[in-house]
Formats: sequence, structure tokens, C-alpha cells
Amino acid sequence: MHKLWLIFAQTATICLAVLFVIATLRPELLPRNLQGSIVTVREIAPYKEAALNSTSKLNSFSNAAKIAMPAVVNIFTSKEIKIPSHPLLNDPVFRRFFGNRFEAQTRRTSSLGSGVIVSSEGYILTNHHVVEAADEIEIALADGRKAKAHIIGSDPETDLAVVKIDMKGLPTVTFGRSDQAKVGDIVLAIGNPFGVGQTVTMGIISALGRKHRSNTYANFIQTDAAINPGNSGGALADVSGNLIGINTLIFSPTGGSLGIGFAIPAVIAKQVMEQIIQTGGVTRGWIGIQVQGLTPELAESFKRTNTEGALIVGVLKGGPADRAEIKPGDILVAVKNKKVINTSVMLDLIAALSPGQTATITVMRNQAEKLIEVTIGKRPKPMPRDR
Repeated sequence: MHKLWLIFAQTATICLAVLFVIATLRPELLPRNLQGSIVTVREIAPYKEAALNSTSKLNSFSNAAKIAMPAVVNIFTSKEIKIPSHPLLNDPVFRRFFGNRFEAQTRRTSSLGSGVIVSSEGYILTNHHVVEAADEIEIALADGRKAKAHIIGSDPETDLAVVKIDMKGLPTVTFGRSDQAKVGDIVLAIGNPFGVGQTVTMGIISALGRKHRSNTYANFIQTDAAINPGNSGGALADVSGNLIGINTLIFSPTGGSLGIGFAIPAVIAKQVMEQIIQTGGVTRGWIGIQVQGLTPELAESFKRTNTEGALIVGVLKGGPADRAEIKPGDILVAVKNKKVINTSVMLDLIAALSPGQTATITVMRNQAEKLIEVTIGKRPKPMPRDR
């Protein structure tokens, strides 16, 4: 009996060993129910030519890039600047002995940016800071052609400018509906980053209506598409190749893209561009007030049920609002019967008024509505500020 048990144990051990070797090296020889549980996964079908063409918009944006890229140009600017002299040269004693024989030296500096051809007549839309104070402007097209450009006009408050070249057969961009853009839409940023040449990057719209201290009137489109130095003035295009924004600035302590870029919406850029082409600049209405938004705490202190409106905290002496007897503490709630939701809306409504015309401003004073007639003034030019 003991001998039979030993034979059985040895046989079972040998069988298990053989089964282990087969399961490790050739598992396909085993019955399916011995191979363990089956994992269900989803896998795309092999590509077919017809299917690839029908779904090309989902996996490639080459058509959009092909449409938009020809109208995006590289802009090279140069200007002459004075080299700071040694402080000793400004010393009166030094000048007494040596006179003005040490003249201030100058040198030329160059910079680069991008632009978008908006008209076959040669008008190019770009950023104000790209062409600001430039002595010479050269435009390089995507097809290799080059031309000298001159400035038609600019608007520092939206950081937009229009330059013009004299050239035939120019490709032009198609303006899209930036006012219908949504967070999550796919966008393409086209420009000349770091001067490496025309480049396309892809991302999505991260947010809408962003504000930045460098731009008073533009409600930026925020995107994570890579925007780097040299992209300024370039195109932000939708997946159809239409222009929905002008790439303007980035948030970055290093100077490179961190996925936080801002573009001026095309609807704003188009309005500013048209006025620059017609008049050489942008004229905005102004009444000379300083405002701040209504917080829930402020609204409660003024016994208001909502935070709509703009609280007037300062009135420029002798300005249009002062002459109309608008006072600090008034809450501006409407301009020509158009409701003021916040300070941004107020700025836009007043800016749209023509200087010299009389407009009705509605304010709340001591919880009572008051209609005031104001003669609109012309908004002064802004002071230069750091970007």
C-alpha cells in the first residue's frame, strides 16, 4: 500500500510539472478554460483608405493649417536706439575740460513677430508692440516673397496695429465667429516662434473673457496652444482655418510657453482694424470717471439686490462727468438705456460713444434712479506701461 502511494505521488508531481512547463511556454496548447479569465478590451479597426478620408477631421488638422498658413506672415523690425553713456560723461566738471566731443552713440536693434494678411490690398493685422517705434519693417510671406511695409496706424489700448505692403496676388485670411467660440474648442496657433520659421501648434480654448492689465478693452481668449516670443500678431485659427484671434501675449516667468497664452478675439480685432484703416487710429468716448466692480459686500452696503453696475469711486475734476455733476458713490447702471452688467461692459459702452455727442447716463444715488445728460469727451492717449 505504501509503495502504491509513493508511485501515485511521484506521478502527480511529474504531471503538475509538465502542466506548469506547458502553461509557461506554450499556453495556447491548453484548453481555453485553463488559461485564466478573459479581459475584454476595445480596439480600433485597421485603417482603410475610405474610412481615413471620411474621418480626417478627427485625426488631422492639415486642411485647416493649409487654409490659414499662407495668410500668416513673419514681421522683422529694426530701430535705432541710443547707447547709454558713462555717467562721467554727464559730469559738469568733465564737460568743462573736454566739452561735447564724446557724442552719444547709437546702435540698431531688431525684433520679430507675426501678422495676418486681412485684405488683398495689402493690409496686415498685427500687434502694436510688434511694430512700435520701428524704423524699418520687412514682411516675409509663407511663399518666400518679401516686401517693405509701412504703418497705417495702431491702438495701444488693444495692442493692435495695421501695416501695409504693396504686392499683388496676396492670400488673405477668413474671419471666423470668435463670439461663438466655446471653452474646449480646438484651435491652432500659427506664427514665427523664436524666428525658427512658420510653425503651427494645437490646443484648446481654455477660457473666454480673460482680462490683462496690458489691454484695457480686449476680453482675451485663453489657450494652451504653444505661443512663444515671435508668435505675437499671428493667427489663432479654428479647425476650419478661420481666424478667431490674434495671438498677443503669454503668462510665463521664463519667456517660453507654459500653456497659458492669450489672443485678442477676431470680432474686436476686426472693429479696431476697420477704424484704423479708415482714420489711422481709434477714437473712443470718455467721461472721466474711475470705477470698481460691485462685490456682494458692497452691494449689500448700498442695499442692492445684485452686483450689476459699476461703482464710481473717482471723478476727474473738470471732466465730462464732473461737469454733469456725477459724484463718487453713484452706481452707474445704464448707458443710453443699455444695462451695465460690470465694469468691462461699462468701458465698452462708453468707448463706443462718439466724442461731442450727448448721452443719457443712468445712475443710482441714495437708492434712487437718476438720469444725467453727459457730453461725451475724447479718451486721452494712454501712458506707456510695461507689458
